[in-house]
Amino acid sequence: MPKLTFLGAAGTVTGSKYLVEAANKRLLLDCGIFQGTPELSDRNYKPLPVDPKSFHYLVLTHAHLDHTGLLPRLVKDGYSGPIFANPATIDLTTLLLKDSAHLQEEDAERARTKGYSRHANPQPLYTSEEVDPVLRALKPMPRSGGFDISPEFHIDSYDAGHILGSSSLVLTITENGKKTVVVFSGDIGRYNQPILNDPTTPPANADVLLCESTYGDRDHETGDPAELLAAVVNRVAKRGGSIVIPAFAIGRAQTFMYYLRQLEDQQRIPQLPVYVDSPMALSATELYLKYREDHDIEFNREDDDGKGDPLDVHKFHLTRTADESKQINNVKTPCIIISASGMVTGGRVMHHLVQRLPDPRNAVILAGFQAQGTRGRALQEGAKTLRLFGQEVPVNAEIVELGQFSAHAGKSELLRWLTGLPAPPRQTYLVHGEPSAAQSLQSAIRDKFKWNVSVARYLDTIDLSTSS
Repeated sequence: MPKLTFLGAAGTVTGSKYLVEAANKRLLLDCGIFQGTPELSDRNYKPLPVDPKSFHYLVLTHAHLDHTGLLPRLVKDGYSGPIFANPATIDLTTLLLKDSAHLQEEDAERARTKGYSRHANPQPLYTSEEVDPVLRALKPMPRSGGFDISPEFHIDSYDAGHILGSSSLVLTITENGKKTVVVFSGDIGRYNQPILNDPTTPPANADVLLCESTYGDRDHETGDPAELLAAVVNRVAKRGGSIVIPAFAIGRAQTFMYYLRQLEDQQRIPQLPVYVDSPMALSATELYLKYREDHDIEFNREDDDGKGDPLDVHKFHLTRTADESKQINNVKTPCIIISASGMVTGGRVMHHLVQRLPDPRNAVILAGFQAQGTRGRALQEGAKTLRLFGQEVPVNAEIVELGQFSAHAGKSELLRWLTGLPAPPRQTYLVHGEPSAAQSLQSAIRDKFKWNVSVARYLDTIDLSTSS
């Protein structure tokens, strides 16, 4: 009998890992890191409950670290099979893992020398050298359409509209002549947003559906994103302040650059220096221009109009080295700083917050989901101080939430995506959500569709042939 085990993204948003077993073969979908509370972060350092040496295949839905960030540990612990992903996801995963390893090495060394870690001898989760075997294992699969992984497993991919290359996957399992269809939503994007295509609901009759529930308890705020962003930029610039935007280098950084460029061209905001403090963000932006099949009509039209790169703001500054990043501290006039990580769990943005949070002229824009236990969540919930590098930094800057820039579908958008399925799944499991969000979406699905729907539980194993 085919079965599935929730090795992550169950009861929490991060750590995506789903183990499918059939016909004596094991397939892992995604291999992401946990982010948030110390208890969740500690899971990354513990061996998986199932030996990676026993896995035969691995498939990725997209490149974000909560879906790919544990791959080096998995390979180090013995996984030796292929890692299938579409070409855009392979390119982005390569960027992300290299950057992740580098930042972890920097953070661990800094924590050791400064003595602010809760661990006696802080170590990176993995090193740059440990990323290389992962990159050699990445194998291309089609961006859309069907792909045979093995006689037991067939994949069909559909554009999820979340980031470049993001996919919803339909897995057809063949065992003893019987077929079982499992749909993995992956991370579902937004409708009617710039740059990326709208998410596509797979036209599959699913026996079992795994649906994300990140924003299962709420919709994003209404309002024109461009207008709201312009208002923040104008009022902060008027008072002589700067704006720090914690943003994932893949996805949110490009969206902000797109809107800033439009507002500059329309003369709705002043042309401020924009510091993209992430070499990876620039490389990712180049990939957005490379993989045109993921662009929506609006983005392609503007790119073809001869205006140049629609993601290139007029006063663009890229900081590649740590020393160049530190030089931004000397900028005392209004500017905009875009830097990872998006939930302030690490990376260069922490240095900018140390410098900018105490000044009430400044602002911090929170645009993406902020997981429980992260510094971003603390800012969102009105923290008066933020612990950064072992010190309590006063939060005097204006904290602005712009959920309109989120890359995740809101509650009504998730229900819209589900409406596109041709028939009710025999069983639906909600993943990628904190308990309150998943439970809220569960109630909404029961009320609207009358489906069998459960909230996935960490480490539970379900029988896919009889799941109900």
